[in-house]
Amino acid sequence: MTMHPQLSPMLARLRESATIGMTRRARELKAAGRDVLVISGGEPDFDTPDHIKQAAFAAIAGGQTKYTATDGTTELKQAVAHKFKRDSGLDFPLAGIVIGTGAKQLIFNALMATVAAGDEVVIPTPSWVSYPDIVELMGGKPVLLECSRADGFKLSAERLRAAITPKTRWLILNSPCNPSGAVYHAAELKALADVLLDFPHVLVMSDDIYEYIVFDGNEFATISAVEPRLAERTLIVNGVSKGHCMTGWRIGFSAGPAWLARAMVTLQGQETNGPSSISQAAAATALNGPLDVVKANNIAYQRRRDLVVKRINAIPGLSCDPPQGAFYVYVDVAGLIGRRTPDGRTLATDIDIADYLLAEGGVALVPGAGFNASPYVRLCFAYADEVLDDACNRIAAASGKLVS
Repeated sequence: MTMHPQLSPMLARLRESATIGMTRRARELKAAGRDVLVISGGEPDFDTPDHIKQAAFAAIAGGQTKYTATDGTTELKQAVAHKFKRDSGLDFPLAGIVIGTGAKQLIFNALMATVAAGDEVVIPTPSWVSYPDIVELMGGKPVLLECSRADGFKLSAERLRAAITPKTRWLILNSPCNPSGAVYHAAELKALADVLLDFPHVLVMSDDIYEYIVFDGNEFATISAVEPRLAERTLIVNGVSKGHCMTGWRIGFSAGPAWLARAMVTLQGQETNGPSSISQAAAATALNGPLDVVKANNIAYQRRRDLVVKRINAIPGLSCDPPQGAFYVYVDVAGLIGRRTPDGRTLATDIDIADYLLAEGGVALVPGAGFNASPYVRLCFAYADEVLDDACNRIAAASGKLVS
């Protein structure tokens, strides 16, 4: 980016999120009158369940409209502790729990509190777009370990061991994974944990934001529950945005060692202070309430996943595997690399392909380069069946116009 002379040089380390960037461009085209399907985001199309909305109304009527403690209300922290006990058998004291304005803030604060210049952070790729940029902003070095499609986009114990050095500060795990949909099973996490036990200086961040969205009978597992000996150096980051369809409510939560929680709260006190009191009341109801809606949504997600996987695999030059969790299909576009567009331009990268599909097909997808793993594009299937069917039709039509 071109830097204004009055801006901090630190800002040059940040790039616009690939997801946000593609969504912004698509919406700009749509606002200009173009027919564009914006399926590049990462949020459920389902509305927030009514019982959660009612909790927000009740909080407003009851006067819960003031500032809260920086680390969140006691009510919500107790709900978070209850959720971890119920779902994973984990016991967290309230002193280890922090409520943030979304999970991203908590990830940012945890890394800001712990990463110094030269520290290394191991990140399996494909990975969520923001991990490497946040590490670089802190002066750290992202150690990107590419995980292949043949390996299910998952990190092996052997590769982890080889990547750890005396400078390694963190390992970041995301399961179910954005963008690949990969889910680490308990045995796979145990193999990684066995390596980590040999390196006590390495902290572990477990980004579990898609915990509730798993398919085909797969069971979610988190590394602290699989290997309790790692609990004192593991931070779990989660939230209500994906599973409970509460993206706009902006509530995330983390649980881990109290020393790290205290540092994160100190940072948060200078950034935003406590999150919205009303959103926290609604989130407590979500966490304490039934999961019937979550289960019903998963049935719809799996149907949508199957629709998209079948349609994409029928398009020459494209292929994908059924994701085990989250609501993304990571589409292999290697078969389109080198083809020419109707105006004679050669598609050399997945960025070129995503740009072409937006311009020619009116479909916004995120290029794999943004997730540090090419040549792929990410398709989000958290949209109505008819929207996804239309999107696949457009992708097929645009692909069919390419010349080998």
